[in-house]
Amino acid sequence: MSLTIKTQQSPDGPKRWIIWHEGQVLTLAGQLPETVDGLALTHQRHVGVIEDHAYLTAELVGPAPADTEWRPLRPLLAEQDTAHQQALSRARQLLTFEREHRYCGTCASALEYNGHDSGKHCPSCNAHYYPRLAPAMMVAIVRGREILLARAPHFSPGVYSALAGFVEPGETLEQCVHRETLEEVGVRIGNLRYVASQSWPFPHSLMLAFVADYVDGEIVRQEEEIEDARWFDIDHLPTLPLRASIAWALIQHVVTQIGQAHAHHPD
Repeated sequence: MSLTIKTQQSPDGPKRWIIWHEGQVLTLAGQLPETVDGLALTHQRHVGVIEDHAYLTAELVGPAPADTEWRPLRPLLAEQDTAHQQALSRARQLLTFEREHRYCGTCASALEYNGHDSGKHCPSCNAHYYPRLAPAMMVAIVRGREILLARAPHFSPGVYSALAGFVEPGETLEQCVHRETLEEVGVRIGNLRYVASQSWPFPHSLMLAFVADYVDGEIVRQEEEIEDARWFDIDHLPTLPLRASIAWALIQHVVTQIGQAHAHHPD
């Protein structure tokens, strides 16, 4: 099962709706609704298709009806398969784009939808705008049976994750991984390997995950960014991020690789 991204919906066929209200998603008996009869909606966009269902998104106008159920996005993502995680992420980012790009930044005219893609254009000066994507790297650093994990001050208590940071203008992904690692924990890495990517709608990140080998250096925290950082043996890991996140998948990938390597070549 996968999400096929489309910008225009077919007139017929079954539908599911991703309806937003104050940052939460409407569910009926734990499922996304198939109809939205009686709801006043705005910012309607087509998200894509999963199997035979077209997925659409919109925002509720006014207060929510008393008999409706609304779920925060993060825990809802954790319950979904990959296709529905993508649909929810895309829906959230389309809504963010709609809210942040109502008027042209050049001439202040009202923007119009392109129709053939997810972007907008200005009918007055012909400027074009597209949903923002902020590329960010994530890296799990390996030293023998250990992984270097860290926690930021805004993390839930006890949660550690791989290092992460946004790509700077003019910087390659590889340069970003090396720079962020040195800045945040003071160590040098080598043998950088790409693992996977994930769209993460908080608010519009594109996460790109890597594994790297430790080369040298002692952990020196960047205090404004890192609350704690340490090496963890794969058999004694701390509390990890949400299973829906690429951080969790990256750490599991590394644990599996280390376990297999040491099974074949024990110390």
